[in-house]
Amino acid sequence: MSIAADADRALDFDWCYRAVKARDTRFDGQFIVAVHTTGIYCRPSCPAQTPRAENVHFVLTAATAQAEGFRACRRCLPDAVPGSPRWNAGADLSSRAMRLIGDGVVERDGVDGLAEHLGYSARHLTRVLTAELGAGPLALARAHRATNARTLIQCTSMPMTDIAFAAGFSSVRQFNDTIRDVFALTPTRLRALRPKGSTATPPGAPGTPLTLRLAHRKPLHSRWLHWFLSAHQVDGLEEVTIDDETGWRSRRVLDLPHGPALVTATPADGHLQVEFAHLDMRDLGVAVNRIRRLFDLDADTAAADEALATDPALGPLVAAAPGLRVPGSVDPAETLIRTMIGQQISVKAARHHVNRLITELGAPIDWADDPGWRRFPTPAVIAEHGASVLTGPRRRIESIVGAAGRLADGRLELHPGLAASDMRATLMEQPGIGAWTADYVAMRVTGDPDILLDRDLVIRQSADALGIDLDHDTRRWAPWRSYASMYLWHHRLSAADPILQPSGTVRAADQTTSDAPMTPEDATVVAALDPDARIV
Repeated sequence: MSIAADADRALDFDWCYRAVKARDTRFDGQFIVAVHTTGIYCRPSCPAQTPRAENVHFVLTAATAQAEGFRACRRCLPDAVPGSPRWNAGADLSSRAMRLIGDGVVERDGVDGLAEHLGYSARHLTRVLTAELGAGPLALARAHRATNARTLIQCTSMPMTDIAFAAGFSSVRQFNDTIRDVFALTPTRLRALRPKGSTATPPGAPGTPLTLRLAHRKPLHSRWLHWFLSAHQVDGLEEVTIDDETGWRSRRVLDLPHGPALVTATPADGHLQVEFAHLDMRDLGVAVNRIRRLFDLDADTAAADEALATDPALGPLVAAAPGLRVPGSVDPAETLIRTMIGQQISVKAARHHVNRLITELGAPIDWADDPGWRRFPTPAVIAEHGASVLTGPRRRIESIVGAAGRLADGRLELHPGLAASDMRATLMEQPGIGAWTADYVAMRVTGDPDILLDRDLVIRQSADALGIDLDHDTRRWAPWRSYASMYLWHHRLSAADPILQPSGTVRAADQTTSDAPMTPEDATVVAALDPDARIV
């Protein structure tokens, strides 16, 4: 059972304590163990001796434990765990706030800015978060800064003064006090306890790469992520290549608050190895958060698979490919524009149009050692020049340019702090956006695990072949219908695509995607289902 799936049992003492006794890594990040006798807080799988039941209590966040006076365990590093899937599964205010806090909104805009994004007053937001999580937005953001600081302290050789401001602290004194409060160590002593075998990135120019290991829960189906990123990659913005050691490697430009960065991600056993180049260290927490969302690293795939495996039709699909993820979004505006460009056309055609958009309107990035990369054009640029670059039906171009204009002037706001239902309703009000696009964008931007893409052609074909009626009886898949959609996609696509077949390493010459042009029959079916749908 997952906390995300059953929020009412999130802090049931007996349930949590059983997970601690089992040292079950699936629950790392889903709750925190506060140990009264030692004054520390741990992840559920901490290898230390299991404390007696009367000596512990459980909280949802590290910030709550810190506010109660507990310090982080130096042995299990409870901040270096996958995040809680609860924040994606929940549409409540606290869940939506946590998504934005993870994206650095408090550091950039303050508590007032966070409250404005969520549509509440700062006082009401603080009251709700304190009541539900045991800590207000400032304390939650402080815990987030402490995690960023520990990462920089132990993974780089940056001077402590630079780390303090890069992690988001307003002063060196505030940085020193926080590190002592959270870890019961000075920053210098914390650096001396760098994990064995790790190497520190030396200080230097912004282009100096920083390599991190991002943890995730098992299982993770790496080939599915490989296929998705390969199928949708566009020149200048993304690159997916074969890697002899890891199987594949993904690179892409991240547009961050303080400038673009280049991220390289390769799958490894139990983690994703990520290298950030050209990164302004003030954006470290934001960059990590967005990559975690892109690869859906905080998902509880074991819980999703366990629930979906009980369905007679989906069970064999889950057994054949456990651990499918729902790829997320690193830029909501980019996700919307690219999705609208792909309406009623194939993946290959969509890539062609997006390539042209980036070539014509994407700003080139001046990286001498990494030439050829471009930023995805901003909504303002697309609104001004998109009509002269985009080709296709006039109404579709007008819809894309209109959506870009509304994104640029703030009439249309998309961010992961919105509830998926609210985002879907807002998108459906926009000209040229139908149910398929609204569902797809909401699923990727918010990470909601319970969106069924029942208007997608490939998913419809897969369901028909399995004898599943998508119009009825899919409620039994809740709250994992986004993952059910992935399994239906995978089932239909895997037969023809070597990337998705479990037969070893894929050669570069074997890389194919669902690039076949849409047939007239397919187009008729798509138009009947939803005028904005496409083959994904």
